[in-house]
Amino acid sequence: MRCKATLFVCLMAVQIGYALDSVPKAEYRQRRVKLAAQLHGGSALIFAAHEPPLEYQDYRQDEDFYYLTGSNEPGGALLIIGDGPASTNRLGPVAAHGYWEVLFLPMRNHIREKYTGVKTDAATPGARESLGVDEVMPLSTLPKLFGSFLGEDLVHRSKEIWIQQDMSVATAALSFTATVLGTDVVQPTHDVRDLTMQLRMLKSPAEIALIQKATDASTASQLAGMRSIKPGVRERTVAGIEVATMLEQGCERASYPAIVGSGFNSTVLHYSENSRTMEKGDVVVIDAAGEYSMYASDLTRTMPVDGHFSPRQKEIYNIVLGAQQAARTAFVAGKSKMGGVDHRGADADHTFLDKVAFDYINTHGKDLHGDPLGKYFVHGLGHSVGIDVHDPYDYDKPLEIGSVFTIEPGIYIPEEKIGVRIEDTFYVNDAGKLIDFAEKLPHTPEDVEAVMGNK
Repeated sequence: MRCKATLFVCLMAVQIGYALDSVPKAEYRQRRVKLAAQLHGGSALIFAAHEPPLEYQDYRQDEDFYYLTGSNEPGGALLIIGDGPASTNRLGPVAAHGYWEVLFLPMRNHIREKYTGVKTDAATPGARESLGVDEVMPLSTLPKLFGSFLGEDLVHRSKEIWIQQDMSVATAALSFTATVLGTDVVQPTHDVRDLTMQLRMLKSPAEIALIQKATDASTASQLAGMRSIKPGVRERTVAGIEVATMLEQGCERASYPAIVGSGFNSTVLHYSENSRTMEKGDVVVIDAAGEYSMYASDLTRTMPVDGHFSPRQKEIYNIVLGAQQAARTAFVAGKSKMGGVDHRGADADHTFLDKVAFDYINTHGKDLHGDPLGKYFVHGLGHSVGIDVHDPYDYDKPLEIGSVFTIEPGIYIPEEKIGVRIEDTFYVNDAGKLIDFAEKLPHTPEDVEAVMGNK
């Protein structure tokens, strides 16, 4: 009986480090090797997010740590050392060194685990194999081991050090390592996120599959929200239905706070109070999507509260839909860029998708005063999506095979209390074709009304 209990605890410890699903462990290893190739013989020290001090506070792993390990274990650190040739500095010859990776884990706190669940540490049987890394060591050994690699180079700066410069724990660890070496000189560092951004911009087939699962769950969530809309229902009620559905479908959390804005609130881009009671004649914008195994989706739909768009609402809706379609049609892999509000001038290049969508809106309708509608499209057309709902991307570069991003034109007219946004998450397949993850979600106003009629 004791052996069975011990086995159960060990299995729990191994399993808790992962999300519901994951890319293959070998892919995480490939990412670490690619990162190491950019270190020029130096090192990257990437820290995990720390578990929050109170058990009711949300915990989410650091995106770069997760991207490189697939682990949700809190409080650890990943050390990657790149291949370095033999060289000479002012102290003399420096030996060549090969690729090395170590995952450092804090010791288990058995009392805290009664509140937050069993964790994995370096002493957990099978930890190295389950986490898929070359070596697993106690976090307490990090300063000495890292210091032994840096040695006198910490003072003479012959090796580059890459850390998360926005995390105080990373800079503190480097300072403590210097103290262990008996010096108060801390070597300047580079921001490792500059390197991981380049790796994360293009998604692998395994990542695409996870984003599809996130979008499938989010599609079910949006459909449930549509069917719950009617006059007299509070916005917050619909938000709750959406979030509950995405969790039922396997998401671990919402990708961002759900936005359910009706009437005038539909014209407020990031309205999230969700406190108004919906009224007949309103449109309602629902921007809500879930996160599946740390990968996000991002979807928005606009619906008529009473199930039928007015002629004016439908006119605005179709202009927004036409702008999205225009951007889709104009897309060319390896050439098109997302662009933004700064790329909307008369001389702007039409390789910017934002320019294409803006021009469509600005030439296909008027406000109540006869002015073009372009001034009511007040945000950028889209953003990259991945482990973060706003994943890092170098927007000076064109969108290529493996890019995942939103196309989300919108028109927001406060005077008419009409806000319309239509947002889908897309990816560029191996043939360079733009694929809508949410193709099954209603797009046309007629399809939206049909879903709402099937309550």
